[in-house]
Parts: sequence; structure tokens; C-alpha cells
Amino acid sequence: MTSEPARPADPGNGADPAASATVVARQRAEMERLRDVAALSAVLERAKGALMATTGCSPAAAHDELLRRAEADNRTLLEECWLTLGALVPPQQDAPGAAAAGAARPTAAATWEAAPAGTDDLAEVLGHIGRDLVRVGSPQELAGCLLEHLTPEAGADAVLLYERLPEGGLELVGHAGVDGTLAAQWHRVPPLSGVAPIDALRVGEPRWLEDTAADRQLHLLIGDPPERWLSRAWLPVPAGDGAGFALGVLRRRDGPFAPRERELLRGVVRLCAGRLRAFDTPPERPEGGAAQAVQSVFDALPGAAILLTPLRAPSGEVADYRIDAATPDAVDVLGRAGRDMVGRHILESCPSVAGEPLWHGYLDALITGVPFESEPFAYEDVADGVPVTATYSVRAAPLGDGLLVTWLRHAPVDRQEQRLADVQRLGNLGWANWNLLTGEIAWSAQAYTVLGLDPAGGPVRLERLADLVLPEDAGALAHSIAELVLRARPFDVPFRIDAPEGVRHLRIVAEAVADPDGTPAEVHGFVQDLTAQRSAELALVESERAMLLQRGILQAERALAARLQHALLPLPSKPVRLAGLRIEVAYLPAQSGIHVGGDWFSAIELPDDAALFAVGDVVGHGIGAVATMAQLRFAAKGMVSTGSSLTGALARLNRLLLHSRDDRTTATMVLARYDPGTHVLAWAQAGHPPPLLVRRGEVRYLDRPGGMLLGASANPVFESAELRLEPGDRLVLYTDGLVERPGEDIDAAFARLADAVRADGRGGAGSLEALLATMLADERRDDVCVLDIRMPAQEE
Repeated sequence: MTSEPARPADPGNGADPAASATVVARQRAEMERLRDVAALSAVLERAKGALMATTGCSPAAAHDELLRRAEADNRTLLEECWLTLGALVPPQQDAPGAAAAGAARPTAAATWEAAPAGTDDLAEVLGHIGRDLVRVGSPQELAGCLLEHLTPEAGADAVLLYERLPEGGLELVGHAGVDGTLAAQWHRVPPLSGVAPIDALRVGEPRWLEDTAADRQLHLLIGDPPERWLSRAWLPVPAGDGAGFALGVLRRRDGPFAPRERELLRGVVRLCAGRLRAFDTPPERPEGGAAQAVQSVFDALPGAAILLTPLRAPSGEVADYRIDAATPDAVDVLGRAGRDMVGRHILESCPSVAGEPLWHGYLDALITGVPFESEPFAYEDVADGVPVTATYSVRAAPLGDGLLVTWLRHAPVDRQEQRLADVQRLGNLGWANWNLLTGEIAWSAQAYTVLGLDPAGGPVRLERLADLVLPEDAGALAHSIAELVLRARPFDVPFRIDAPEGVRHLRIVAEAVADPDGTPAEVHGFVQDLTAQRSAELALVESERAMLLQRGILQAERALAARLQHALLPLPSKPVRLAGLRIEVAYLPAQSGIHVGGDWFSAIELPDDAALFAVGDVVGHGIGAVATMAQLRFAAKGMVSTGSSLTGALARLNRLLLHSRDDRTTATMVLARYDPGTHVLAWAQAGHPPPLLVRRGEVRYLDRPGGMLLGASANPVFESAELRLEPGDRLVLYTDGLVERPGEDIDAAFARLADAVRADGRGGAGSLEALLATMLADERRDDVCVLDIRMPAQEE
């Protein structure tokens, strides 16, 4: 038991503002420092792991070395960590012995300038490998760790690790991906010539065996049969006095190792050198009889507990913790337990702590002196070889200059209660139980929250529940409760209560447990807050009402627009004769949506016996588009009938749109005048698709004269063109709804129309109905207007 030290009495009646400001400033500075520590910890641990794996040093020595390098090169610790990780990637070609342990560390400029493409990627991969190698405890585990990383990165199927013996032979000290029989057959390799790993160790350079047929002539290949692995690499692992280990990577696929794969393997052997030297390095152990006495006490303690001593950097920051004592039930990630953990560092025994809430909790406990208790968290254990997820809580209490850390594994019952509480919270409901015989009442915490009651006031008796609800709902709830108590009839009743934020919609579901004689003895059920659901339902009903109203308005607008369009644009029931030409017209409204569009046509005889043809498309839909269509149609007829040229009529129509009430309205149009005496068709256009001409079986589009769409510019230029029609000619004027499809290129759309017209005319004169059926097989998203003009093969 600990007690809080007594504080001196405040001589004044009020707090000192200056002292409060000092405390706030100190706490704010401490928070900033903790944020910096959190930002640095993840990169720092990766750099330390890489340095430990490369040099074989301890975690504390790796941290000191990083600090020394940063100070020597006038860099921050974070910059030095990134440079250390970047230096893991070797240059394109390694000179013999360049990777030996103790070689000079490259400068920052040399590291980045010599790095090939993909340096950042390789540094990331090697950083992960170095971090994982810190956790392996034997050459055999090292081989398995390497295979796990090299399979996706280099296509490795097996990894072999040989140690050179004093007489020059090799001994297999680690393997992964090969069976026990083959490992036993090749456990020892005599000092023979032509053995690739021995050659790699002798010359200090990798051996890349990438052609099985040629390699069999030069080397004794390991394997039974050797063709099982079609490519392999043997690399010497650097050591202080020369290479002492050879790393083999075997692949079932043939072909050479890619440059990136070679660079990766060269970096891996650098990491392996330090890790192999570190296997025999004894852990740091606390000295003195006091440490032994503390461990003796811990040996007799039940449960899992460890005593940690903080290891501080020269700056005073906590860089790691040393385990000075551990109970027999304490186990780390490597399987070490009890006394085997003593002397190890916490980031070695549990590296996942770095940067996590537990790490910050340890720091807070050291700084404030207040014990830290973590929230329950899930952790995966292995029981009898099967992964089992368990829930733990950790507590760290200051003890002298260190921390006493204990952790508790929650029983399944505790986890079940936690899950039940989570379900109630997520479902916004709470359970309740009333014992009718003993009067005992039990509610969950969430039941008080749903009903808006203070838990300090205790639960409410069953017959008093109706007092909590609005008067309009109290009668129905009281009746249901009475039926439940007297006749054991379950109920599901909605009701409302008054709350500070407004009326809340709740629901109670209850049933009775009866005695053998049928008398209700206990009632259990739950209350649920349905306010959010009810609000959503009301909003949905209101939205549906608005949608129905809007739909009615739009349908009325469509009906009116359709009647206007029919009155303004009557369609002939059959083909008509005009100026010696046969004219067929089609108008099809869009099938999607409820709007009527502004597509239109005109085919009339002029006073001089000539004929006027027009096809147009007003942008938009609805009554506005229909009204604009009527303006353009009648204005064009009037202008051309009174002697205006085609280009002059288009210019006047453009000004008409620019000065209309909606100055943003635009339209496209083709305007043509046919002289039956000369058979010449003069035409002009304003941003409209080109007419299609069929002549003697050939289908082509007319070259459009200049002209932009109406309403787009105050000073447009319109040009005209002429075409002499010949007997049998067919001219198709149309709006873009005939050809345009979502996602289709316009050139492909024009080609599709030309193909359809060509196929339509092969069986005879062709029909407009058949052409429309071919072109409009899918749903129409826009209106379609077509004017089919034909000159008879022989004049009638």
C-alpha cells in the first residue's frame, strides 16, 4: 500500500496564478517531449535492430552507437536512424571483402549517390528482416526467418546455412525448405574442390549458379536429385577475420537472379553476420547480492511479473528497459521464462511494445509516480501448437528507480461479460431482471443510460415503470405489465419519455419465468433506445412525401409539355411528297426520365415551289425546351419563307437565343432549301451532326460548312454548301439521340449509323422503321428525330 505525500498547506485563500501557469507550462513541455519520443521510437527500434544484426552488439550498445554517429556528423538521432537503414542497401557491385564486418560506414552522400533504383524499397525490406533477425535465437531459426522473407522477395524455395570448420570443410548449422533426410545427408561437407559454398568462402565472392546443365560440369550440386533446384546462389557471410559462414538460397525456377534480388541477398548476408556473432553473446545481468535477493523473492511469487530498470540515453530519455527479475510464470515472445529473461532488454523480449500505449504508460508511471493500468487488449498465445487469442491487462507501478510490471490474463467469464457489455452499448439496449418473490432487482449499467436514470438512485420496481413514460403511453405499458405479472403474457411495447434533449422513443420487451404451478416468479427483459431509428423513419416518410409531390409535379409538367409538343410539332401518319421528293419523318421521345425534350423537324413547301427542311435540337428538357423549340421552328420557317438566306436565318436565330429570357440556352440545327428545278439542295448548319448521303449503294457523310451552335457566341460565322441530288439518292437528317451512346466514341457512333444505313438499303429501298429498330435496340437516353429525304429513281 502506498500513500500520497502530504502537501504543504496553502497560506493564502486562493491559488497562485503564477504557480499554476508554471505547472501548466511544465506539463505542456512534457507532453511535447513525449510526442517526440513516440515519433522517434518506431524508426529508432528498426535502426537499432539493423545495427544489432549487422554488428552483433547489444541493444544498449546499438543505441549508443547511433547517438555517437549522430553527434559526430552533427545530425539529429532521427536523421541518423534513416541513414543507417538506407546504408543497408549495397552498391551495384561489391568488391571482395568490402562487406566485411568493421568496414567503414559510408557517408550519407555516398549512400544515396551510389544507391540504384529501388533503394528505398530494399532499405524497407532489409529493415524488416533486420528487425525480425533480432528475435531469432539459433542458426536454425535464422534460416527459417530468412526463407519467410526471401520467398516473396527473391523466389527462394530453400535456405541452407553452413559454417566453415577448422579443417576447411562445412557443417550445416541451419536449414529451411529441405526435409530432414537431405539435411542429414549433407550435414557435413568435406573440403573438396568444386563445392560452390566452399569456393564462395575461399574467394570471398558470391557464386551464382543459374544454368543447371553447365553448373553440373563445374560443381558438386547439393540435392537429391540436384535438378530439383534449377537456380541457386551461395554467398559468404562476412566475419571479423574472414568469412566463416556460407548462405545458400535455392530456387525451383530456372533463370538468373535479377539485379534487385542480388542486391537484396548481399544486404541479407551483412545482417546475418552480426546476428550469428550475437548468438553466443551473454545477456547483461544485474550485479550484486541485492539483485539475487530480489530474484529469489520473484521465484516464489505467483503470476506473471517482471522488474524493469530504465536504460537512459545521454539525453536522459528512456531508450529501453533491462529485466532485473522475473517470476516463473513470466514468458517473452521467444519462449524464455523466469530467470532466462533476466538481463534481457524489454525491446528484445517484447519488441512490439515500442511506440505502443504500453510504452507510453511505462513512461508516465516513471514520470508521475502514479501506477499505470492498461485497457484490456487481445494477444495471441500458442497452446499445444494452436494459436489461441487471450485478453490481458497490464499494470506498471514505480518501485524505487524502476518499474514493477504485472499482467493478468482475463478468464473467459470476464471476456464474456465484456462482450455482453459491448453488445448492449452497440445495440443501445440494457437488460433488466425483477424477482417477484424476493423483490430483488438487477439492471445492467446500460439500462440506466437508456432510461436516462442515475445509477445512484437504484433500479425502478416493475409496477413503477409506467411512471417514467409520457402520459399518453403510460396506460398501454401499465396494462402490459399487469398482464405479464398476472397471466405471464410476454409483451413488446414502445413508449416515449421526456429527456433534456427532447422526447426519446424507447421499447421494452419482457417475459416471465413461472413456478411449476404457473405463477410468475421472475421477469427478465430489456429496454432499447429507438430514437435514432424512429427519427430516420420519420425523415424517410417525409422524404417519400416530398418525392411523391415532386413526381406529381414533374408528371404534370411532362403531360403539359407532351401536349404542347404534339400541338406544335404534328407528325404525319405516312410518307409525304414534297417538291418531287419522298419525305418520311420519325420522332421518338426518350425512354428514361419523365421530361420531354426539344428535338424538332420542319418540312414545308415555300412560296416559290421550293422545299424547306430543318432538324434541330434544343439543349435541355421540359416546357422551357419545348417553348424554345417552337420559337426556333416557326422563326426559321418565317425567315426563309420571306426571302432570308440560310446563313442569314441562322444568324438571326442566334441573336434570338442570346436575347431570350434564358440566355444560357443553346441549340443545334441543320437548315436546307431544295430547288426542284435544278435539283440543288443548299444547306447550312449550326453545330449539328452532318447529314448522311446514300448514292448508288455508297454511304458517306457530307462535309459540314462552318457554323457553331446557336446561342454560344454573339458573332458567329455561318457558311453554306450545295449538293445536287440524283435519282435514287437518299439523305438522312437526324439529331444526336440517334447515334450517341454512353462511353462510345463519336467516330464509332457515326460508323455504326453508316453501317446500319448500308445494311438497311441492301434489300431494296429500305425503310426508316427498320433503320430505327437497328440503331435503337437499347434504352433511349435522349430524344430522337429523323428526317428521311429520298429522290425517286425515276421522276414521276
